[in-house]
This record gives sequence, structure tokens and C-alpha cells, in this order.
Amino acid sequence: MPVPSVAVVILNYNGLNFLKQFLPTVLTYSQGTAIIVADNNSSDGSPEFVENTYPSVHVIRNGSNNGYTGGYNAALKLVSADYYVLLNSDVEVTPNWWQPVIAQMEADSSIAAAQPKLLDFKERQTFEYAGGSGGYLDYYGYPFCRGRVFETLETDRGQYNTVEEIFWASGACMFVRASAFHQAGGFDERYFAHMEEIDLCWRLKNKGYKIYAVPQSLVYHVGGGTLNKQNPRKTFLNFRNNLSTLTKNHTSPFWMCIVFYRLLLDGVAGLKFLSAGQVALFWQVIRAHFAYYAWLPYLLKQRQLHKPGQSVSPNNNGLFRGNVVVAYYLKKKRLFSEVVTKR
Repeated sequence: MPVPSVAVVILNYNGLNFLKQFLPTVLTYSQGTAIIVADNNSSDGSPEFVENTYPSVHVIRNGSNNGYTGGYNAALKLVSADYYVLLNSDVEVTPNWWQPVIAQMEADSSIAAAQPKLLDFKERQTFEYAGGSGGYLDYYGYPFCRGRVFETLETDRGQYNTVEEIFWASGACMFVRASAFHQAGGFDERYFAHMEEIDLCWRLKNKGYKIYAVPQSLVYHVGGGTLNKQNPRKTFLNFRNNLSTLTKNHTSPFWMCIVFYRLLLDGVAGLKFLSAGQVALFWQVIRAHFAYYAWLPYLLKQRQLHKPGQSVSPNNNGLFRGNVVVAYYLKKKRLFSEVVTKR
């Protein structure tokens, strides 16, 4: 059997300090892969630092900062490999971090994407917000993870160490089969950042592919390295992109009703921001909705183009049929194992 080629691609934008801190470990523990830094037109000297300090690392210079989506789309057109590993610059890898995931994907050609277990870089026994031990989605588009439901982060006691199918893989450390990535059209560049990995994974699942979590692989993620949780820009992107993802991909014949329900719930979230004195975040929810309305013609065209649930049977494993908002806030279920009791 030929050995698959693996390219670890680190997207960078003014992340010099992260590259200095984490790139040496990536090089130490990623032998057998190609290491690439895709730079989004940084102004802090980070691409020059990589070229001068680590000549074995190939640097791709994008002409502008088009975010996570545009940056990776542009770079991956220039990368020849069987598998891409999309790795945030603020991730610390560990020994044997990539081999178990690639082995799992090699064993099953229907796996299009996968992720390792993500723990918090500072609280090293705690699951990390951006991916935990694998991403799930509820029926109304709310993402959560094995090990993280909304703001509740669980301590890792090995309770989510099983290799299993999930709904979405974290963009902080996403393994993706190159052929499937390009078949799906890559990331939606309009998103810029946030929710783009869920959108991609959903499109792949609607084509019948599987997404997996392989917790035998472990990485530590700093998180918030680009935009912290309270940044108004992040709030805008999350609300706009979440509605867009629902509109493009939901396979229910009642998807319009689900989107309308989400618009109402977003309004409740906006009022909660306002009551807490977070006027800037309240305004971002309103902005996100108007941006979503402006995008509707494009989103409906994308929905028709991909025809979710029509060309092949969609793979809905990892889609929680209930409402995680109700489970968390009304029923007080804080742990993933309390929310998803049957898998």
C-alpha cells in the first residue's frame, strides 16, 4: 500500500508569537508530513521569520487577508497531498498526534474529515471550547461538543475517548481528505471566519461522507487567538454565518420554519445582551440579521446547487434531534452525556 501524503497547513496572520511558541513542536512531532505556513499578508514579519529560521517549512504568501476561508482556499490550491491538516497557529501538538487520525481515515474512504481531542492549553485537563472531543449540532443549528455544551467545559476524565462519528470537526485542527475538500468546493469564502468548518462538514455529510473524532490524537488549543468571545465582530460573524449554514444545508422539508424559529431565538439572545448592558453585542445581532437577509439570494442559489438530501442520502449521524438550548437552559443539562443520551 502506498503511504499517503500529508500536508500540515498553518494559516497565519500576524501570529509571530504563536509561530515562535508552537512551530518548533509541530516540526518535532510531525516528521513524515510536509509543513506549510500559509500567510495572509502579515505585517509583523512572521513569514520572514519562518523562512529564515525554518527553511524546511514552505511559506505560501497570500496577497491579502481574506480570513480563514479565503486564506485556506487560496493556499490549498497550491498544496498537493492526499490529506490536509488545517492547524491553527495557536495549537500545541503532542507525540503521535497525526498518525492515528490518518490511519482511521485510511481505513475508511468514506471519512472526509476528522479531528483529534482538543484540550485547553492553560487548563490542560479541560476540554477546549472550539472542538472538545468532536462536534455535534442540534436540529436548530446550535453547535456543541463532546466535552463542551455552551459555556460549560468538562474536565477530561477519558469519558469521550471513543473513536466515533460526529457531525463537524473543529477548524482549529481539522484533518480533511483533499479530494473531498475540493469536491465540496472548499470553504465558503463569504464567511471570512467562524462556522465555516461546520458549513463544510455539513456539505460533506449531505454528500454521504462521514466526519470522525479520533481522541487517541491529542492537541492543546489556546483559543481566542484571533477574536475573543466578547469581540463584537465575532458575535456578528457567528450569528450571520450560523443562519447562513442552516439555510444552505438543512435537509428538513420544513427548513424555512426552522430558520424562522432561529431568527426568533436570536432575537431573544439579542435582548439578553441588551439587558446585560452589552449594547455592542445587541447591535451585532441586528447587523447579522440584515446581512443574512442581503445574502438570501446567494444562499438559496447555493442550496439549489448542492441540493441537500436529494442527490444521495444525507448522513445525519451527530445531528441531535432535540433543542440543546432547551436542554441546557430549561432542563439544566450541563454535560454532553446528559444532553445526548442515545447515540
